[in-house]
Amino acid sequence: MKVLFVMPKVGAWATHGEHRAPNQLYAQWGAYIREKGYSDISVIDGRALFLETPQVVEEAKKRNPDVIVFGDMLHGYGGYAILHYFLETAKVLKEALPKAKIVVGGLWFSAMPEPTLNDYSFIDHVVMGEEESFHELIEAIDKGKDTKDIAGCAGRVEGKVHLGPHRPLLQDLDKLPLPAYDLFPMDKYVGHTHWKPFVEMVTSRGCPSACTFCYEWDQYDPRSPQDFLKWRAKSPQRVIDELELLEKKFGVKVVVIQDDNFNVDAKRVEEFCNLKKAKNNNIKWVSLGRAIDWINCEAILPLMKETGLFMGVFGIEVTTPEELKKVAKGITIDQIKKTIDILRKQDIAIVADIMMGFDDDTEAIVKQRYEFTDEVDPDILWIGYVTPSPNSPIWRMRAKAGLIDYKNIDFLKWDFLHPVMDTKHLKIEDYGRLGSWCMREFYSKPGRVQRIMYSNFDQLAKLCFQDVMRGVSKWEAAATTGEKHV
Repeated sequence: MKVLFVMPKVGAWATHGEHRAPNQLYAQWGAYIREKGYSDISVIDGRALFLETPQVVEEAKKRNPDVIVFGDMLHGYGGYAILHYFLETAKVLKEALPKAKIVVGGLWFSAMPEPTLNDYSFIDHVVMGEEESFHELIEAIDKGKDTKDIAGCAGRVEGKVHLGPHRPLLQDLDKLPLPAYDLFPMDKYVGHTHWKPFVEMVTSRGCPSACTFCYEWDQYDPRSPQDFLKWRAKSPQRVIDELELLEKKFGVKVVVIQDDNFNVDAKRVEEFCNLKKAKNNNIKWVSLGRAIDWINCEAILPLMKETGLFMGVFGIEVTTPEELKKVAKGITIDQIKKTIDILRKQDIAIVADIMMGFDDDTEAIVKQRYEFTDEVDPDILWIGYVTPSPNSPIWRMRAKAGLIDYKNIDFLKWDFLHPVMDTKHLKIEDYGRLGSWCMREFYSKPGRVQRIMYSNFDQLAKLCFQDVMRGVSKWEAAATTGEKHV
């Protein structure tokens, strides 16, 4: 039984420069089935090796797989634009290797099994669940068993889409094997053009919050979207084991912990840092989290910095109490201000984002959002456009109102950098221009660039800042003219 994971050649967000990392879904799924006895597993990473689609096809033919897998669990470099390349490459591979089963899962696919199977005849199965579901599907295909009632999987029965039962989530993530990084060309990965060797890690799943716009809703069975709200985390020791593997075996120097809320549990973070310190692990790291969770870690921020944290990321999104409540952000204005204050005191570079494209957005609201952000003064500003994700409350509301036609979505624009839907008061073109104005105003403010470049920040943070600056014009082109660049 030969299983092949395929990563097409794709680019990255304009503000990320040259950016590529091992596909975490492949690394974890591959490790899991290998532990279960499947040894003939491989990865073609066209992104890392700069392989065009014909080259990917030729390489796949040489390996002659029984199963070809597409999908991801991170939006870390291109949002839904990556789906365009998954689907394009899967179609060509099915034509070239018609006996191979095409399996998809992860972002978008897991939440959209019926549309995926109805619209793309070259896809044979959708995994809605996690590693257990994927393993049972592989085992059934291998042994020629019926696949129709595998929990957490979907396929076709007599030409009609059929969903297996919902599968409960894995509760103990420590039972998962370490990701199969050995399947990847680990010396080829880089973050923000300058961070290398580089990896994006996942140490937890789900989120205790329920932000209406969050993209993470899209990785769960559509019959049980509330699964997203069940936060599950690997133990500090398990996270350190992975960092040790990355540093000692693969020479990785920089890691972005891509969990939306790595620091939910301050005690877990403290134990992680103490273990990292004891191991003398020198990997520099970046962490994401909500404002309230950064504040809960205030006492251990010096320890976090000591063990390599050089940049903290959090979402501002909207900037009034009423808006924060409406999007279920679960934070306050004061917590936003305090987060920036406590990170700045530790010379940890601050990345914050605001969003636009919510239903009630007007030009005045967007400008107020920018003015607040300019006042609190993060070091790097990222602006995202509301891009509804399957399962999310915003998706469900807009779909119910007939505002989303998923069959005609241009995935290359659904990357969070392009405005994709009118608001009640603004056309796409209007708030595309507003976003461009905000970016230009922020990065051209007198003294801001100088403050950052002459700060005590880690050099990696300054290099990231320069990389973002180089991408602003390209970001603007996407926002205002629709230029596609992922």
